[in-house]
Amino acid sequence: MSKIDTRLNVSPVPPDEIFALNGAYAVDPHPQKVSLGVGVYRTDDGKPWPLPVVQKAEKELVVDDDLFRHEYTAIEGDVPFLGIARDLMFGFEGKQGEEEVKARIGTVQTVAGTGANHLGALFLAHHMKPPTVWLSNPSWANHQTIWELAGVPRKTYPYYHAATRSFDFEGMMSSLESEAQEGDVVLLHACAHNPTGLDPNKEQWVAIADLCERKKLFPFFDSAYQGFASGSVEEDAWAVRYFFNNKPDMEMCVAQSFSKNFGLYGQRVGAFHYCTNRASTSLRDVVVNNLCHLIRGEFSMGPRVGCSIVKKVLTSEELTADWHQDLQVMSSRIKTMRKALYSELVRLQTPGTWEHIIEQNGMFSYTGLTPKQVYALKDKYHIYLLKSGRASISGLSQKNVTYVAQAIDDVIRNEN
Repeated sequence: MSKIDTRLNVSPVPPDEIFALNGAYAVDPHPQKVSLGVGVYRTDDGKPWPLPVVQKAEKELVVDDDLFRHEYTAIEGDVPFLGIARDLMFGFEGKQGEEEVKARIGTVQTVAGTGANHLGALFLAHHMKPPTVWLSNPSWANHQTIWELAGVPRKTYPYYHAATRSFDFEGMMSSLESEAQEGDVVLLHACAHNPTGLDPNKEQWVAIADLCERKKLFPFFDSAYQGFASGSVEEDAWAVRYFFNNKPDMEMCVAQSFSKNFGLYGQRVGAFHYCTNRASTSLRDVVVNNLCHLIRGEFSMGPRVGCSIVKKVLTSEELTADWHQDLQVMSSRIKTMRKALYSELVRLQTPGTWEHIIEQNGMFSYTGLTPKQVYALKDKYHIYLLKSGRASISGLSQKNVTYVAQAIDDVIRNEN
């Protein structure tokens, strides 16, 4: 075999666990296979669910027959969409003095939430040069990759208390209090923490905001589930809005995704918001200008079709009302499946405690299953979930929840 002549210095990197797991599930011929890996909404029949309101919007867009629908937008994105995304995130609804407050926020369109996280990390790495970014332990695996590629040193703060399967608020606060330095970035999940499904309560969010302000840390919110987690866009944006409204002298940013709450997974709709402090609103346009510089060198501008759907829905009172109803449908089914799995495990008297399944929030549950148990579920029962024990509750249904609970019961009992 001849030697390869190349100047490249490359080594294999591990495959992405979620996509590799989904690929293995796709080729598994077993009739009772269950996918609890990938974070996408599924109906009780296990099928994708194009939101009814999205289908209505698509039909209206066809009728509109806009001649410019395939044209370039601005580098910062579809300009009307930017205001719509900002107002959804921060809750401007004719409030007194809203224009003055809006002047703090610079918004650009991104390639979904991943692109918003990446753009934000790149921008801060270039222009703020944070000594460290603090990620929750555990966090969405892609957070590590994004900040690694941005070249920012990464540390983690405690988040999950394994013994009680609960949010480790004391550990988080203690770690940030003693180790975080001025100028560090703290990445926070706005709601439905991925992968644990555990969120701070409002009192705890207030304490986290106070700590960030006092230690001069930079909050970076990742908002991937607004409206999807609780069914309420207001409730799921509470933390972001509290930080913004109650800490006006603190800068912050938000990565916003429309993948989950509009079911637009493949359309890649997102936005990045940089919030100046109230004394520095003159910097907003300069911030946007620099974000546009990064965008132009990377993807030129955000995709048009998906943001046109969001814009069509959120500029119509009727369609917006329909969208809120669709959010209720999705969030309610997730909650129903949590209760069903919990009830089955209790009925089977499965060893361990399972209250955490119904106490957690959003699409994912950190089940507490060990890697060995996860592998046993896959090998013996063709049930696919991440080795961390994170399960996508959306993959459960009335047809398979008993099967899944019995499988969990079996692998736990056999291990013991």
